[in-house]
Order: sequence, then C-alpha cells, then structure tokens
Amino acid sequence: GDSVNQTEGPVTLSEGALLTLNCTYQTTYSDSYHFWYVHHLNKAPQLLLKGSMTNQRPEHEGFQATLVNSDSSFHLQKWAVQASDSAVYYCALNDTVREGCGGAEHKPKGSRRLKAERGIFSP
Repeated sequence: GDSVNQTEGPVTLSEGALLTLNCTYQTTYSDSYHFWYVHHLNKAPQLLLKGSMTNQRPEHEGFQATLVNSDSSFHLQKWAVQASDSAVYYCALNDTVREGCGGAEHKPKGSRRLKAERGIFSP
C-alpha cells in the first residue's frame, strides 16, 4: 500500500547549519502530491511545501524540498537554520486518482502514515 517514511528522530543543530530531513514514500499512483508540514509549539500545523511532478523543487522561506521519483524521495533542506525553525516536521503523501468518461476527477485520498521528525536547534 501507500506509505510515507521519515527515518530520523530528533535532530540537534547549531544555528546557521544545514538542515536535511529525509522522507521516502511508496505509492501506486504516478500523479501524486507530496507535502511538508511544520508544527511549532503551541500552534496548529501549517503547510510548508507542496511538491508534484510539475513542481519538483518547491521553495518557501528558505526551505526547499526535492521530489525524486527514481528513488521515491522528497527530502527537505534549509541552508541556515535559526532557533525559530525548531519544530516538528511532517512529510505526507496525497494522491490524485484519474477516472474515465469525460475528464479527470480529483480525489484526494488523505495523508498516509506519518512519522514526525523533530528539529531541535541549540544556540
């Protein structure tokens, strides 16, 4: 079945360091969307990045993710982390299903299994 896997646990970095959070996925659909969410303490989770076949290197606020279908990965990076980036980061997968007779029908199937990656940055 479809799934998302984040391999790291807590990550501790100094300010200014390179952050890399790994995400791999399995899906039976070729037309899928990939997401990174950020969850800061005492706030609701927020969408950080969305990737797809037409947007394989999304960027936002210094974060960049790269969708590589050949190794089923959607890794997140930020070149110079700040203490304010300390949060839980979630990778998620959402599929688009195409059905016949007269056009495409968009059917989000929801996020698959999620695992948290927590970025903890020390000064």
